[in-house]
Amino acid sequence: MSFTPLKIILVSTPVGCLGSGRGGGVELTISSLIKGLLSLGHSITMLAPEGSVLPPGCEQVDLRQVSGVQQPSWQHREYSGPALIPLEGVLPRLWQQALELGASADAVVNFGYDWLPIWLTPRVKQRLFHLISMGGVSRIMKELIRDVARSHNSRFAFHTKRQASDFLLHHQPLIVGNGFDLSQYELNLNSRGPLGWVGRIAPEKGLEDAAAVATALQDRLLVWGLIEDSAYAKRVEASVPPGTIEWRGFHSTIDLQRELGNCRALINTPKWNEAYGNVIVEAMACGVPVVAYNRGGPGELINSGVTGWLVEPDDVEALKLSVMKVNEIDRLACRNWVEKYASLDVFAKHVEDWILHGLEVNYSENSSLIS
Repeated sequence: MSFTPLKIILVSTPVGCLGSGRGGGVELTISSLIKGLLSLGHSITMLAPEGSVLPPGCEQVDLRQVSGVQQPSWQHREYSGPALIPLEGVLPRLWQQALELGASADAVVNFGYDWLPIWLTPRVKQRLFHLISMGGVSRIMKELIRDVARSHNSRFAFHTKRQASDFLLHHQPLIVGNGFDLSQYELNLNSRGPLGWVGRIAPEKGLEDAAAVATALQDRLLVWGLIEDSAYAKRVEASVPPGTIEWRGFHSTIDLQRELGNCRALINTPKWNEAYGNVIVEAMACGVPVVAYNRGGPGELINSGVTGWLVEPDDVEALKLSVMKVNEIDRLACRNWVEKYASLDVFAKHVEDWILHGLEVNYSENSSLIS
């Protein structure tokens, strides 16, 4: 069978420019997928907020930067709040260009958790696909995704089954997982280092629980990530003895994995249903076992007793006891899991299959628009 490369438009999250860290795990997902799709021979155009940069290995991508006011994240909004678009917002400007370019492309893939592109899906001839990056944190988003997916199910993909279950879909959801460029992660078999925690510094990430564990064990907790809520960060630091938390800031993938690999365990403490859990896989790629709450996506990533430990959500004592057992975990087994289930190549193939399937059923879904 002959291979026909696809012309794909990728549309980034409008909450921040690529490379800033404001996009959270979506930024890493985008960079991994770009590399994977390029390796499969596809042509990629990337639309992203002004100031965005792509990592090495993405030089073949046509990066187009769009100016405008960044979109507020749904993570910090009321569950029943309305959809908002700031005056001169970057979101509609991204999608104006996406529709223009999408008229001559095979597919437009949306990475933003936003109302506008999903609402557009049944209303335009361009073939819009959505990789949903969060769970059901907003009522209006949950209902819109559910309703549009009723007729356009092939246009939606999710990272994990637990994430997809938030949306009460009428059809079986398509799960693509996530992927990582494993050439950027070094296996570290040292199991005597400090404890680590990675994520945006915001209340929904539960840093205070990891800090409490470090305090109980009289250990250091290295913390990497962008401080989104400085008042929250100060409260957490004030709640533990001085020197317990060592703030490391937001790092590039190369720098993060170099430091993270020296940890004896990563503690993961989400207070909400994470869609996936990139930092869990990043840690395991370095050989670092993960102790996490069995909530959301992390519950599908950790093989308890093999690559780390899962504990009941919000049970800090169980978290502590499991951290004390991480020496039972074979660090090589952590790396092996990532190579089998979360490599860049595996992820890109899942996404390619999703797009090709969606294109096959495109005519029947859009027949009322095309006629």
